[in-house]
Amino acid sequence: MTIGFIGGSGIYEALPLQKTRDVEVSTPYGEPSAPVTIGEFGETGREVAFLPRHGPDHQHSPTNLPYHANIYALKKVGVTHILATNAVGSLKEALSPKTLVVPDQIYDRTKNRELSFYGDGIVVHQPFAQPYCPEMVDHLSDAAESVADNAESNVHKGGTYVCIEGPQYSTKAESEQYRAQGWDVVGMTAIPEAKLAREAEMCYATLAGVTDYDVWKADHEVTLEEVLENAAANEEAIKDAVEEAIRRFPDDHDCDCHSSLEGTINTPTEAIPDETRERVDLLAGEYLED
Repeated sequence: MTIGFIGGSGIYEALPLQKTRDVEVSTPYGEPSAPVTIGEFGETGREVAFLPRHGPDHQHSPTNLPYHANIYALKKVGVTHILATNAVGSLKEALSPKTLVVPDQIYDRTKNRELSFYGDGIVVHQPFAQPYCPEMVDHLSDAAESVADNAESNVHKGGTYVCIEGPQYSTKAESEQYRAQGWDVVGMTAIPEAKLAREAEMCYATLAGVTDYDVWKADHEVTLEEVLENAAANEEAIKDAVEEAIRRFPDDHDCDCHSSLEGTINTPTEAIPDETRERVDLLAGEYLED
C-alpha cells in the first residue's frame, strides 16, 4: 500500500520522510503540479507519495489546476489511498478559524472544469453519492481527534463542502445562500479531485482547515492576508493529524472504492477507439479486456 498526500494551500512540503526521491511522472493528461516526492514514513516504513496541489510556489489557480494529471500521477506511482488537505471558509459560527473539518459531502458549484477522466470515446456513469470514502472519513477523523486532544485543536467530523469556481471569493449573497442551505464550509478544490480519485478507484478523504468566516459574518470581509495567516497556523495541526492517520492505517485496508468502476462503463469495449483505450488503460484496463 502506498498512501498519497495532497497538500493544499499552506502545505507545500512533504511530511518527514526518509529515503526520499522526486519522481517526474508523465501522464496522458499533461504534467502534474510538481514531481511526486516518495519516501518512507517514520517507524512504519510505509511508502508515502506527496504532491503539492497548487505547485511548490502556488502557481496553479483552482480552475486551472492539473487535477487529472495529479491523480493519474499518484495512481501511476502506486498510490491506493489519498489523504488530501484544503483551506476553507466557514459557513457556521461554531466552525471558527483554525478548526479542522473532515467533510463527508460535497456540493459542486464549479462551472468550467472537466469532471472526468473518460468521455471522448468511452462513457462511464459512476455512482458518487458518498464523495469521500466513508471508511477514510472515520479513520481520518479519529486520527485528527486523537492529536487534537494534545494540541487543543477543534475537530469537526462530517459536513458539506461547497466547491466554488474561484479564484475570487464568494459574494455576500452567495455566502448567505450557502448558509441557508445548511452547508458547512466553502472552498475551491474539492471538485473534480474527489471525482477523479473515485474514477481511479482510490480511497479518498480530506482534512480541511478553516481559515476565515467567508463573507456572511457581520463586519467580516475575507482577505488573502487572513487566509494565509490562518492556513499557516493550521499547517502543524493538519500535518500532525495526517501523520497519525498514516501511523494507524491498517496494512490490509480494502473497500468498495477499489472496485468502483465495476459495472459503470456504458460503452461496449469493441466500440472504444484504440487511442482511448490506451489513454485510460492504467485506470480502467482490467474492465476493457476483450
